[in-house]
Amino acid sequence: MAFGKNNRYCSFCGSSDSRLITGPNGVAICEDCVSRCRDIFKEEKGAERDEAASKLPDVLPTPHELKEYLDQYVIGQNKAKEVLSVAVYNHYKRVKFEKQLAEQNVELDKSNILIMGPTGTGKTLLARTLAKRLDVPFAIADATTITEAGYVGEDVENILLKLIQAADDDVAAAENGIIFLDEVDKIAKKGENVSITRDVSGEGVQQSLLKIIEGTIASVPPQGGRKHPNQETIKINTKNILFICGGAFVGLDKIIKKRLDSSSMGFGQEIIDKKNLSLESLYREILPDDLIKFGLIPEFIGRLPVHVGLNDLKEEDLQRILIEPKNSIINQYIASLKLDNVDLVFKEDAIKEIAHMAYTQKTGARGLRSIVEDLMTDLMFDVPSMKNIRKIEIDKETVLKNKKPEIS
Repeated sequence: MAFGKNNRYCSFCGSSDSRLITGPNGVAICEDCVSRCRDIFKEEKGAERDEAASKLPDVLPTPHELKEYLDQYVIGQNKAKEVLSVAVYNHYKRVKFEKQLAEQNVELDKSNILIMGPTGTGKTLLARTLAKRLDVPFAIADATTITEAGYVGEDVENILLKLIQAADDDVAAAENGIIFLDEVDKIAKKGENVSITRDVSGEGVQQSLLKIIEGTIASVPPQGGRKHPNQETIKINTKNILFICGGAFVGLDKIIKKRLDSSSMGFGQEIIDKKNLSLESLYREILPDDLIKFGLIPEFIGRLPVHVGLNDLKEEDLQRILIEPKNSIINQYIASLKLDNVDLVFKEDAIKEIAHMAYTQKTGARGLRSIVEDLMTDLMFDVPSMKNIRKIEIDKETVLKNKKPEIS
């Protein structure tokens, strides 16, 4: 490549009146055309920003509005809902006003989220409900199915394919979506493992996730599976996709307690009552070092700056989950039998017994569904064939399967 003046013509506009940049095979471009190209690229970038913003609601719901919406579907976990509402609002404000921020030469960092809590406490439900309120595509992926490139398993790009499919193949809409990556705690590297074999489902997977979580132009195979050379791929920009990573992180609370224990020793130190700290309170004390000791690599932790801890569900919480949310399992059955002109009533002692059973099984809210499904199967089989039924009452004895429900 060389610079010249009046010794060639511009290959684009034919001018020879300004300085030219010449390339191989006699191709040249003048100063004016370089400037026009720069303007075209700026316009295209601006159009991309406008398209991204146009896929979002005209008015973003405030953190208060997001929390109020979550309250209708998720019982308890108030602090977690507040933190999530703020993080999600800030993320989509960054996307919607990207053009205005660029004009001020300001770029807001992306705030992906890490949710930690026991199974059945509502991690997936929280993410799905937020996506529903914002009307953005939502996809769930399992981190344990992903392996490092070169090993049997799924490429990391396959989680993006799920989001594209959820957006009805609208890539622009998918670029504003939410991906919930579950079981992230299962890809923690094996701490003291000095085996010569590669940890293909641990540290390697974390490394392969870094780019798409932070933001990159990814090439996604349209049919899924492994990528092959010369294969057609879908290009998707992940910089505005919100990644919410979740996991049970069994044992992380012990790591935090141990650190708090050692830091509270000595004269003049603040004494922390660790025995009475809830899981949520413990997770509020979390430091990156705790996650590193658990097995997450520093680079992965750095791309998940927002940490949300969920509490264990108590029996009272499980009772409320059965009846209070708009889409609770009991409300679903009440609505279903209403279509058969039958009123379904769950008495208070039945609600308490179902919650007690789920609590003793330690399966969280997931256990409620399986108990109620098992309880209702015979009824749902018989009721459509029965005549002149107006009401079905279920009490504690019915739940314990000692007697049939009261039918009138």
